[in-house]
Amino acid sequence: MDQRGSMTKEEEITRNLTLIEYYKQQLESIEMQLQYLQSTLMEYQRAKMTVEHLSAVNDNSDILLPIGAGTFVNASLKNASNVLIGVGAGIVIEKTVDEALGKLDERMQRIQENLEKMASLGQKIQSDAEDLSRKTQQMMEETQR
Repeated sequence: MDQRGSMTKEEEITRNLTLIEYYKQQLESIEMQLQYLQSTLMEYQRAKMTVEHLSAVNDNSDILLPIGAGTFVNASLKNASNVLIGVGAGIVIEKTVDEALGKLDERMQRIQENLEKMASLGQKIQSDAEDLSRKTQQMMEETQR
């Protein structure tokens, strides 16, 4: 056995393979978070478009109200000058259209920043995993010589 006060090649290979598996799990987790953030961003974009469209419509107009999944209901618009917007913990507050749009933009900006951070972290982990995988492959070939 090759003892240099550190790990043998076989032990290092085993450790690397475990680490590569861990990287894979991290990447799957990041992928799920990215999908969640992207769907949340789309939801905010739809809300923003809806607020913009409704604020351009005359009060007391009949409208088709989107309720999601390509489904609409007939509704009458009483007043679109104010919007009720969630602030967390099930609490909604009334804002002007401009304030509501500003709030939606802020949230979309934060989601976009998180998306970029997650994507960049994913790329780094992917790159580390590939490097370790190449190195481990070489070590395995060397032990079989």
